[in-house]
Amino acid sequence: MPQHQMNTLCCKMRERFPKLGNIFTWQLLKTLLMGQGLSALICGTAVTSQYLASIYYMNTPMLQSFLNYSLLCITYTMALIFRRGDGNILQILKTRGWKYFLLGLTDVEANYAVVKAYQYTTLTSIQLLDCFVIPVLMILSWIFLKTRYRIIHYVAVCVCLAGVGAMVGADILAGQDQGSTSDILLGDGLVLVSASLYAVSNVCQEYTVKNLSRVEFLGMVGLFGTIISAIQLGILEYNEVSKIQWTWKIALVLVGYALCMYAFYSFMPVVVKMTSATVANLSLLTGDLFSLFCGLFLFQYTFSGLYIVSLVVILIGFIMFNAVPTLSPALAPMSDGEGYDNHAAEFDNESTQGCVKEIICENTELERYQFKNRLNEGQPACVVIRSAKM
Repeated sequence: MPQHQMNTLCCKMRERFPKLGNIFTWQLLKTLLMGQGLSALICGTAVTSQYLASIYYMNTPMLQSFLNYSLLCITYTMALIFRRGDGNILQILKTRGWKYFLLGLTDVEANYAVVKAYQYTTLTSIQLLDCFVIPVLMILSWIFLKTRYRIIHYVAVCVCLAGVGAMVGADILAGQDQGSTSDILLGDGLVLVSASLYAVSNVCQEYTVKNLSRVEFLGMVGLFGTIISAIQLGILEYNEVSKIQWTWKIALVLVGYALCMYAFYSFMPVVVKMTSATVANLSLLTGDLFSLFCGLFLFQYTFSGLYIVSLVVILIGFIMFNAVPTLSPALAPMSDGEGYDNHAAEFDNESTQGCVKEIICENTELERYQFKNRLNEGQPACVVIRSAKM
């Protein structure tokens, strides 16, 4: 296509859809890709857990959690130990250690409750009720983080949940409603408790990484998570662990799970700091879909076209949520850079200058297009010469 025709087409597109450039930005694409990276890591933990449970008959959620928290402790807690000044681990323990203990306890029990729920209820119930974390998270963010959502955000969340409903419907139609039905009420209750605890943990994470530091959050969660999970491991799973017939394959799957979960915990605060805990959890809704896609090849699941529909609907809802910024008071981070609630809420000087240059270029191109049309039609045309101070 000739260059002048391309310019004409671009001008017409900008005239008809002037706001698309404000929605589909590089920042949105980066948020989308990072969120799906989190989903891929969650998929990795789900697949390795499925291998341990279905092939090696291992039911050791606390052992798996202990490995993850131990890796966090070895890396991030050690970084706090060698840090000097107010960010030193002794100073942190003295001033707010009890808060991190409660946060570590909340995180450990959230992980344990959802894994325990698989023994009592079905996979369908867990997938549906696990979405309860999003409304609880939005309520807690409204109360404690002073985040104010617009109508479009509530609509976007409903769209995402509709996508989850399509996924669950596909599971039922494909006959993949796995899990136990020994005590559905208890299992569903455990899922709701786990979702609520996850919401509390994520709100605390968002506050910490935006006001303090990511290393402090992960270091303290790793420290207390290791201690608490080790105690629960000795009490609840000692007999189960002692019965394991250790092979290199089991060890490899466990290492794979631990690395995926460690990467997820390390990467999650980055996404939360760049966006918000709500956005990060909306991204995770596609994690079950990725696990199902892997199950098509690894566990011979039955494919359904509703899986593709579900993925598209969830991504549409995610884009809708990020298209309009949430309203929240400005945060004043103490370290690890500056945080913000939503990528559209603040603009630095460099990005603002870039937007101004883009607008000037678009206007100049549009004027050339209109000027040329007037000449072709034989109409008088005037040219406005602008001067720019460099």
